[in-house]
Amino acid sequence: MSIQRIRNGRTRKRGAVLTAAALLGTATAAAGPVGGAVAAPNPPAPTRPARATTTPDCSAAYRITQKLDGGTTWRMCWRYDTDAGLTLDRVTYQPPGAAAPIPVLNSARLAQIHVPYDDGGAEYDDLTGAGFGWGLQNLKPAECPGGTLTTVKVPEVGDVKGLCTTTRARGHAYRVASDSGSKVWQAQAKDLLVYTVNKVGWYEYITEWRFTADGTIGANVGATGSLSPVDYNATDGRGWPLGKGARGYATSHAHNVFWKLDFGLDGSTKDRIEQFDSTVTAPTGGGGPTVKTTRTVVTKELAGDAKNMRWWRVVSGTGKNADGHARSYEIVPGHTDTHAGRGFTKHDVYFTQSRACEKFASNNIGGCAAGAGDSVDKWVNGETLTKPSVWVNIGFHHIARDEDQQPMPVHWQGFQLAPRDVTAMNPLTPADLASQNGQPDLGS
Repeated sequence: MSIQRIRNGRTRKRGAVLTAAALLGTATAAAGPVGGAVAAPNPPAPTRPARATTTPDCSAAYRITQKLDGGTTWRMCWRYDTDAGLTLDRVTYQPPGAAAPIPVLNSARLAQIHVPYDDGGAEYDDLTGAGFGWGLQNLKPAECPGGTLTTVKVPEVGDVKGLCTTTRARGHAYRVASDSGSKVWQAQAKDLLVYTVNKVGWYEYITEWRFTADGTIGANVGATGSLSPVDYNATDGRGWPLGKGARGYATSHAHNVFWKLDFGLDGSTKDRIEQFDSTVTAPTGGGGPTVKTTRTVVTKELAGDAKNMRWWRVVSGTGKNADGHARSYEIVPGHTDTHAGRGFTKHDVYFTQSRACEKFASNNIGGCAAGAGDSVDKWVNGETLTKPSVWVNIGFHHIARDEDQQPMPVHWQGFQLAPRDVTAMNPLTPADLASQNGQPDLGS
């Protein structure tokens, strides 16, 4: 097995953090193109102003600022870690017409890519055990269309033009037709994309962050590259036949991707976690089925399982929108294959009390005290949540197919953070619909 680890390039390296101070002057400014604006109203001021300056607290070389169609502006700082790769700090969202940016995330990054093979013969922690950060790839201009490529200085590697910041069209932001059909309100959207590509063995991982004009944040990892040529040995039913004949070749395996999010809604770390569950009751007496939704405030650390009609949100401890509703962000997981093989992969989300040493979901190298455990499941031990960290686990069981060769198409896994009551209305609402807060007008 050690020979296979060496051949796969998955050898253990200890990481180092590249801070803005250490790398000052090594990167170009990262700002993508700005498109035309969509007409939008000036919304009423929130009841509690967001505490944020218009400039993120980092040098210009590590600052990303992008105004999107419709007037929304995203601001953030970036840094690079030779274990975690790309990290985004001090992420703020400023809807059109808002007097100041709204702080959303203090920090957001990958927390592990755990890869166990179905035959039990190999298992990797690609971030902390396989040199993920050192595998940052140089990107060609064609890989960052319309955007800016930024240089990252990677220890022991050198300068890598590896950070892309760009915008990309995604179709309709909204569409609504008047009852008479005489008028249609619609807007086409562009998103801000920030991404890197890291090579581990024969796999290449695209770490992508997507920011939309309506305040949504998307976190995705795309796996591409090649199937491992030393794993074409699955003759025991734990693989899929590739190439000529019916013998099983490529060994099946999982990609369990973890992200770590530290929120700071409205500039405070005193956020709270809420879980919502809905129960459907069969119809009785000729009526329709009924649905009851209950809210549970999560006061203690939790290892959470996604279930039908269950969701979580992170709620601001201080800020409200113009309607007086507490600002929050809802966690919206994408499709996941939950892997039951390890304690830390058995659950879909974890909410833990924030600790500086708890950095990676498995094979943690954060320097926690002896006996603290080295995976996120060990840190859920009943502590009261006063400063929560959010961990999201999205799994993909990769049973290879003929189309995975050669090269392998990108397969994506990820989740979204959707704004819930961050603004009083859709931040892109056209001016002539801006009065319809609370109930649409008949005839519109």
